Amino acid sequence: MTEQYVRDLREVDGTHVAVVGGKGAHLGGLSRIEGIRVPAGFCVTTDAFRRVMAEAPSIDDRLDRLSRLDPDDRQAIRALSAEIRRIIEGIAVPGDLTEAITRALARLGEQAAYAVRSSATAEDLPTASFAGQHDTYVNVVGPAAVLRHVSRCWASLFTERAVTYRRRNGIDHRTVQMAVVVQRMVFPQAAGILFTADPLTGNRSVATVEAGFGLGEALVSGLVNPDVFTVRHGEVVARAVAAKQCALQALPAGGTREVAVDPPLQGQPALTDAQAVRLVRLGRRIEAHFGRPQDIEWCLVDDGFRFVQSRPITTLFPVPETGDQENHVYVSVGHQQMMTDPMKPLGLSVWQLTAMVPVHEAGGRLFVDVTRRLASPASRAGLLDLIGRGDPLTRDALETVLDRDGFVPSLPDAGPGGPPAGGASSPIETDPAIVTGLIERSQASVAALERDIRTKTGPALFDFLLEAFEEHRRVLGDPLNLQVIMAGMEATWWLNDKLREWLGERNTADTLTLSAPGNITSEMGLALLDVADVIRPYREVVAFLRGVEDEDFLDGLAKLAGGTEARDAIESYLYRYGMRCVGEIDITRPRWRERPGTLVPVILDHVRNFEPGAAGRRFEQGRQRALQKEHDVLSRLRALPDGDRKADETKRMIDRVRTFIGYREYPKYGIINRYFVYKQALLREAERLVRADVLAEKEDIFYLTFQELRDVVRTNQVDDRLIQQRKDAFRSYQALTPPRVLTSDGEAVSGAYRRDDVPAGALVGLPVSVGTVEGRARVILDMAQADLEAGDILVTTFTDPSWSPLFVGIAGLVTEVGGLMTHGAVIAREYGLPAVVGVERATRLIRDGQRIRVHGTDGYVELLP
Repeated sequence: MTEQYVRDLREVDGTHVAVVGGKGAHLGGLSRIEGIRVPAGFCVTTDAFRRVMAEAPSIDDRLDRLSRLDPDDRQAIRALSAEIRRIIEGIAVPGDLTEAITRALARLGEQAAYAVRSSATAEDLPTASFAGQHDTYVNVVGPAAVLRHVSRCWASLFTERAVTYRRRNGIDHRTVQMAVVVQRMVFPQAAGILFTADPLTGNRSVATVEAGFGLGEALVSGLVNPDVFTVRHGEVVARAVAAKQCALQALPAGGTREVAVDPPLQGQPALTDAQAVRLVRLGRRIEAHFGRPQDIEWCLVDDGFRFVQSRPITTLFPVPETGDQENHVYVSVGHQQMMTDPMKPLGLSVWQLTAMVPVHEAGGRLFVDVTRRLASPASRAGLLDLIGRGDPLTRDALETVLDRDGFVPSLPDAGPGGPPAGGASSPIETDPAIVTGLIERSQASVAALERDIRTKTGPALFDFLLEAFEEHRRVLGDPLNLQVIMAGMEATWWLNDKLREWLGERNTADTLTLSAPGNITSEMGLALLDVADVIRPYREVVAFLRGVEDEDFLDGLAKLAGGTEARDAIESYLYRYGMRCVGEIDITRPRWRERPGTLVPVILDHVRNFEPGAAGRRFEQGRQRALQKEHDVLSRLRALPDGDRKADETKRMIDRVRTFIGYREYPKYGIINRYFVYKQALLREAERLVRADVLAEKEDIFYLTFQELRDVVRTNQVDDRLIQQRKDAFRSYQALTPPRVLTSDGEAVSGAYRRDDVPAGALVGLPVSVGTVEGRARVILDMAQADLEAGDILVTTFTDPSWSPLFVGIAGLVTEVGGLMTHGAVIAREYGLPAVVGVERATRLIRDGQRIRVHGTDGYVELLP
């Protein structure tokens, strides 16, 4: 049956991607929308492609070689891709397939010119558009030429750019098939592209129309600059008319040529405003049909629009679903928690169930809706002040939204703008016993959780966990807990503000808080130095650790001289800190206790770079520097007018900050302790589901929400397709950059540092730990890949507490994300490391190995020759 090789566009829709590819399926869907005109055509199906590929000699061997190539070896990829294309184009199209295509061309009528367009099964998907990766040919004249260009489209599945794109998106070459769309050629007066959302800002209320004279391929190929119309709410709000000196025109015998545009027309817009608005109205109809913003190719023929392609805009960050039509402003949780990577569904839902405020999900990230707090003057001022002290970029982004008339509604006072105060004005006593009591309460709560959860299984486990989440929030929301946290933070702010005013010193609290007692995160970093001290004398152990490749290495240590001592030291460390990991707010992330090999490179760096006893010496050196700074500050204050009062107030704040600032890190430690207990219990249930053949592997539970997993445990049934969809979505979210501020219009709002006091070419950020240091930049995105030498400066996207073991071996810190009181900043100050955080695109603008100078007092980074 040759009909399996050809399908009319009107016969297919979004359910036929496997048969006609993404482009064909979308065109079929387009042709079904009322008022949307699509040039008639048909699809040469993936059955035809498979038929031809079966004729290709040694194609399987070449695909195997292609999959094994290093993705960075562009020359090898280019050569092998070209070889595969030559083979495919050299295959004669079988007779029955030729007959099917020729018959379909006859059904299109006497029209002799066609557009022949690739349509891969991994194309125009919500997660990967493959825009421009495969070939399209216009004004193809006659059946013989159509057949020749169909072969070229099949071969274009293996262009170098398409192969590289698939590798980057984790798509196996063998899983992708190629269909081909053949349509009647249209000869437009104007053509172009319509984005139903702003592709730069993500704003869904703004549509962008790009237009030029003649065929749209001139715009797509970059041959000409387009006119650009910006349309919002049915009105052109901005336009830029390009000087259009040339256009692409179809030739009677086939193909195209570049022609000059008559001088009187060069400055004329390709569309009128009314046409642009009408086009956007039609585009909104297409967007509604497909359920997401679209990138649409259009042609204007005799004042009527024809649509020749529509694909999802895959680069837009998703918008939280609220179910209402009101304006909302969201602030990223990840930028506050130092975890901007996407989270899996189980991690998202557990965080939502244990958070102190309602949290919304979008793009695998979490956001808090701050609209109501921005809506009244009192709460707005408090919120902006609190956020601004931690992250000026987020504050600036919020102020950018507030400057837009009417977006944030004006409401009666919504209450205080931040957590309960606990600083200079707080009645809390400066008493270390308060901190000790809070820690003991947290430890008792975790111990009770560990004890009581052991007997829980099945549906009863989930009932128990919901109660445990209530206890989780109760411990975290204890008013005294919040008071102590704020007491340390506000004392820090007071010292920096007052000592700058009185003494002209900047960020003095950075030195005054060195080696503050009770900081669980800094203790964790120093404790790994002690582990290195145990291992260092045993050469066999050091050599063994250099060869570690799996997570079972602890068992092998006991066979070596000193191995028992080394194993005991590592296991003792893991007992205390093994629940931690990079991205630890996501319960699904592998913990150090699950993957102890993560710590091995850091231990080996410590063995190589430090002398015995380094942990104690570093802590004492920091403590002495803080004491000396305190003595210096108080002496200078007493020499000022009214100096005794100023010195006494400052002494009270120094005592307060040293008493309370270390506790700032403990609540997160308590949360992560509890998370590990939850995770172990849920994985035990997952193992039972695997044994019962409900799940293929236990990690599949990570792609279900807590509520969905509860239902699976209750029913012993799971939707495998849902899990696969979640895995695909998670992979697509990894390519997205989450914004600090997101609006319900979908606009990702970027803040800016409004400074003119930095050298030209310097990278601006937020100063969080004083001092200036020059050294070699080590750009590290994975802690397990760290290879640091003394004096190196760590450059990374973000640091959460799990990175603190690296901090003892570096000279400075630069991160893309962070604020004054985030964990990386706190530990940098604790260890006396000059640090600048919130440096946009630092890991891309700074090369690994490049020399840089970090100005931790002034907040910028110089790139040195």
